[in-house]
Amino acid sequence: MAEITQSTTDLQTQIEQERLQAREACEINGSDSGECAAAWDVVEELQAEAAHQKQKEAPKTSFEQYCDANPEADECRVYDN
Repeated sequence: MAEITQSTTDLQTQIEQERLQAREACEINGSDSGECAAAWDVVEELQAEAAHQKQKEAPKTSFEQYCDANPEADECRVYDN
């Protein structure tokens, strides 16, 4: 399995490399093979990590900052149904 890197640019490059390897694995072993499925699983995991990193990088909104500073405020309460 591929090692997950910290840099978003490196991660995108790694995703592209793994996509090429997955396509090759499917061409060689067939699209129903375990090797093909495993190769696409690696791509999927890397894409999930990239999405997670992108979400972490997004700056907080003013409302989120307010709720962090004032978690007891009525506007910031979270109710479980």
